[in-house]
Amino acid sequence: MCLVEEVISCQISFNPINSRNYLGEIEKVLHIIRSYDVEYSIGILSTSMVGDKEKIFTLIRELYESMKKVCGFSMDIKISNICGCDYPGSPERC
Repeated sequence: MCLVEEVISCQISFNPINSRNYLGEIEKVLHIIRSYDVEYSIGILSTSMVGDKEKIFTLIRELYESMKKVCGFSMDIKISNICGCDYPGSPERC
């Protein structure tokens, strides 16, 4: 059985719109990401993650639901079931 679908990679770029405190809002997003048991790398314009697909999708939903109460925003999200999925502890794949 192929387990490629179990581990995914995701890159998120969160962009506050018409914000008076955009750095604080970005920090809230990073706080949510840090609270999940996924591998992540914070970059200048985006954050990349690798982990269990259900955790990643739950994280994305939490980001949306939490941040819609705080500010207007756009999120650019890239998801892959093959890119970046080889990391220590990843499940055996096809």
